[in-house]
Amino acid sequence: MQVCILYAGKTRESEKLKAVSEALARGIAGNGHIADVVNMRSEDRRLTIYDYIVIGTEPVSFFSASIPGDIAKYLAGSGTVSGKRCMAFVSGSGMRKNRTLLNLMKTMESEGMILKFSEVINKPDEAQAVGKRLNVERNY
Repeated sequence: MQVCILYAGKTRESEKLKAVSEALARGIAGNGHIADVVNMRSEDRRLTIYDYIVIGTEPVSFFSASIPGDIAKYLAGSGTVSGKRCMAFVSGSGMRKNRTLLNLMKTMESEGMILKFSEVINKPDEAQAVGKRLNVERNY
C-alpha cells in the first residue's frame, strides 16, 4: 500500500512535527508499506495515487485550537481525496490539542475523506509505535 504522511506546522519548518511524521513513516514502512513524508508548506503533491493519507499538524498557538489554514487549501488542490481512507494526528504543546484534532478531522471530512483513526502524538517513539499498529490495508 502507498501511504502519504502530510504535515503542516505553525511555522514553515516545524522540526518536532517533522520528526514525529518521519517516525510514523518508519513504523508504517516496517509493516511493508511505502510511506512518503511531505511538508504541506513547501511541497506540492498529488494525492490521487495514495491508498491511505495521514495528516498531522500542531496548534497555531498555545491557547488556540485552530489549525493552519494551508491544510484546507492544500487538500482542495491536491487531486482526488474524496473517499480516501485517512488518519489525523496532532503534535506539539497547547492546552486544546484535542480540540485542534477535532478541527483537523472536520477539515478532512469536509473534503470527503474517510477518517479511520486519530491520535494526539507528542514524541517520535510514540509515533513509530502508532505507525506499527496502524491498519492501512483495505477493509472491504
